[in-house]
Amino acid sequence: MTQSLDYLKETASQTAGPYVHIGLIPRQAGFDIFDNNFSNVLVSDATRGERIRIEGQIIDATGTPIRDALVEIWQANKDGRYNHPSDRQAKTIDESFRGWGRTGTDFETGVYHFETIKPGPVTGRSGHRSMAPHINLWIVARGINIGLHTRLYFSDEAEANAKDPVLNLIEQEARRATLIAERQQKDGAIIYRFDIRLHGESETVFLDV
Repeated sequence: MTQSLDYLKETASQTAGPYVHIGLIPRQAGFDIFDNNFSNVLVSDATRGERIRIEGQIIDATGTPIRDALVEIWQANKDGRYNHPSDRQAKTIDESFRGWGRTGTDFETGVYHFETIKPGPVTGRSGHRSMAPHINLWIVARGINIGLHTRLYFSDEAEANAKDPVLNLIEQEARRATLIAERQQKDGAIIYRFDIRLHGESETVFLDV
């Protein structure tokens, strides 16, 4: 006989709090406790590809930038291959590019940024469909129970974006636009601006990964 579980109460949940910085990005929080700190700089002098800077803010429902969010990115190299054994594409691995970075939004401005390279197109698991160049992002912060996954696509890759299988799953053009980073140039550097909106009419599309 199965006993009813209706009387059991849901276990309380807790969002990522301010101490997440000490454990995950301690140097930014003022604690130099690790020999090797995870960084928002993914490139070295040996890394192949076009140097770019990704920057933006994470904005809540009131339009206010969140100043203590954690952001991670992972991406393919310039040839469109991930530096991971699960990637079986017949493309070159760049050993000087791990393709993964972590940072927090600035405590004063709410701006996050990464120094990286522009990735190449990735062939899907079926081996037949190509995905437009993109960067994967994961965001956690106070008020978010489960980390949010999204993607960044590039405004100057319109032709590839139009054929991308993930973007094409999004029916509304205005919703697809929330995943497009705008290319800018400042002081000779190439910058892609990507603001992430957690709520509201222009809420960023988040992916169920």
